[in-house]
Amino acid sequence: MKVGYTWRNGLSVILAGGFLALLLSLACSSVSSPPIEDKVVRIGWLAGLTGPAAAASTYPHNVLADYIKYVDEEELIPGVTVELLWTDTRLEYPLAISQYRRFVDRGIPIVLTIVVPEPFRNMLAKDEVPMITLAVTEGSIYPPGWVYTVYPTWAESFAVWCHWVIGNWDEDRPPRIAVMGPDSTSGPPAIEVATEYVESIGIEMLPSEIVPWMPMDTTPQLLRLHERGADYVYICPIWTTAVPIVKDAERLGFIGDMHFGGIENTQSEGLLEALGSAAEGYTSPRVSPWWKEAEVPGIKLMTDLRTKYEGRFDFQGDDIHAIEAGAVAVEAVKRAIETVGYENLNGASVKTAMDSMKNFDVYGLKRISYTPQDHRGSTMVRIYQVKGGKVVPVSDWQEAPMIVP
Repeated sequence: MKVGYTWRNGLSVILAGGFLALLLSLACSSVSSPPIEDKVVRIGWLAGLTGPAAAASTYPHNVLADYIKYVDEEELIPGVTVELLWTDTRLEYPLAISQYRRFVDRGIPIVLTIVVPEPFRNMLAKDEVPMITLAVTEGSIYPPGWVYTVYPTWAESFAVWCHWVIGNWDEDRPPRIAVMGPDSTSGPPAIEVATEYVESIGIEMLPSEIVPWMPMDTTPQLLRLHERGADYVYICPIWTTAVPIVKDAERLGFIGDMHFGGIENTQSEGLLEALGSAAEGYTSPRVSPWWKEAEVPGIKLMTDLRTKYEGRFDFQGDDIHAIEAGAVAVEAVKRAIETVGYENLNGASVKTAMDSMKNFDVYGLKRISYTPQDHRGSTMVRIYQVKGGKVVPVSDWQEAPMIVP
């Protein structure tokens, strides 16, 4: 049967054709218009999450990861997402350097690390990428280049600790101090740089004793130090190094004759738990408040974030440095974007932003300032001691000397 054409049929065809044309038009426009790209800034993080330094790296790693989540949730850099790209270096420099090169290839404008960055200095300068380190030696930051930190070097903190020892010394002879730790860039060599300075203020430095990162028996080393009349033993670099040493000293009956202290990484919850009463009197020069000083906004932030994201807060004591370094890195990226624009963001612009930081408040933990001559950020150190099973301050905040090799 032949169907005749009516005005109703024509109108239907016209409407249908027009609707189809509209759909095609919309489809073509969505294909031809490029999608809006998210603005993402990636920050690199090199940490020894396994290997000999794992006990000192795992907790700061968790805190930094939590902090970057917080940065994105709070949009601390408006319109920009911050991603943390991290890698486990196992404290092996060939692996750390290889991973660093991957970061650079991906255009990362700043790298954070808990690995001593001395081998990176020339590469950073060539690649024009700033690095913030939580493992601070003189060889890392002197002369100032592309490496920054947020506190004095280990040797400079040791010098402040030696001032405290002198201030509490009541004998007519100089106090005798020896350093114990592994033969690495974060062991006794990192502290021995301060020898000339501390001897000038009245300290007698004894030869250092070398032990593994996690020693099984330190009896021979302790016997030598006892024969030399050591009054203080300063341990580095982490608490798993300190625990066997102090336990052996307790077994040998040397506690009391010898007083024990060490780098900030040794004075931790792990040390308190493992040593019990033997930890009493253990001293350390800390560059940030102890993690239980909850009245400090930055510490409250750290515990709140850990509870929010992980349902718990498990810390060792120096984890707070991760928030300090993370906050400085994020602020530097933010300032660089405000100055040169997201499209022109690179390592050089981030370094310029870091150089501009003066009195930057890191959540009440400290204030960060950089100069062309000083990339430490903060120079303040405070002595903490274990008393009644708790870590408490026993000095005011003091400025560390600058010990340039």
